Amino acid sequence: MNTESSRVIIFRRIALVGTLLALCVIVMGAWVRLSDAGLGCPDWPGCYGHFTAGSAAENAAAVNAAFPHRPVEYHKAVKEMVHRYFASTLGLVILVLAAWAIANRHDPDQPVKLPIALVGLVVLQGLLGMWTVTLLLKPLIVVLHLIGGLTTMSCLAWLAMRKKRSDTPATPARLLPPSAKFISLRTLALTGLIVLALQITLGGWTSSNYAALACPDFPTCQNSFWPHMDAKDAFVLWRGLGIDYEGGVLDHPARVAIHFVHRLGAILAAIVLAALSIRAGRFGETTAIRVAGGLLGMVLVVQLVLGPLMVIRALPLALATAHNGVAALLLLTVVRLNRLVRT
Repeated sequence: MNTESSRVIIFRRIALVGTLLALCVIVMGAWVRLSDAGLGCPDWPGCYGHFTAGSAAENAAAVNAAFPHRPVEYHKAVKEMVHRYFASTLGLVILVLAAWAIANRHDPDQPVKLPIALVGLVVLQGLLGMWTVTLLLKPLIVVLHLIGGLTTMSCLAWLAMRKKRSDTPATPARLLPPSAKFISLRTLALTGLIVLALQITLGGWTSSNYAALACPDFPTCQNSFWPHMDAKDAFVLWRGLGIDYEGGVLDHPARVAIHFVHRLGAILAAIVLAALSIRAGRFGETTAIRVAGGLLGMVLVVQLVLGPLMVIRALPLALATAHNGVAALLLLTVVRLNRLVRT
């Protein structure tokens, strides 16, 4: 049985570092957004024309004169800049990964196309990060930035995962075609990935429109199981330029609609992912698939506890950030399952 070269193994370890760093960037981005520090530095790539938040604070008089509409707040500026430093480091790791892949491109086990595509994705992420600030937290840009970050993390995780001997049935696959149950597991894994991606997108839309507390009660919403909503205004993607979205611009019924749809999506996602977890545990043809299914179930339970608790406790920063982080972990487990059932 062929083994991977040492250069490919190093490549996958770099990809694993990138995956963990991307997870940190996503969680840190949620923390910055939820602590209302998304515009802690109203310019880009610097902070009030300086390289660090500290320098901006030390020159507060000149800074406030240059930015009279948004005086410097150090505690917000430093959060924003730390997030940018981590994101820049992630970009550097991806560049190293792509260069390593190109240098080792003649190795048949070396992925090349995806690492190069990641460079383009990280450039797009940089632009989205800039537009998030310059377009004043426009929800569409914020959500696209979130999707880009999660896609980057997922691609890095895909590259970090390799097919091990323990992941492969003892009998060669070419002699035993996949069973109907295993084929259905593949379909369910892909369905779970799509449903989860849509639900995370809804979560980003809820957060960027400041609708997380539109329904302060649970399991009801505004003391009703079908509250008064304005769904028409809730999902307008583009409202023009020059609007400051910090704090949100939607009326309450529209925010209720966003929150309520996110809850409905959570029910659907929970059903699909629970079915995927159970099916992977029962019909997974390898130990790795069964373990991944069990892990998915555990992470899903944690998320289902965090969601209602976050609402009941009126959105404390720690719980809200954890809710975003566990959503990213859910995505990683589903990506892992998809990787396993397709190798």
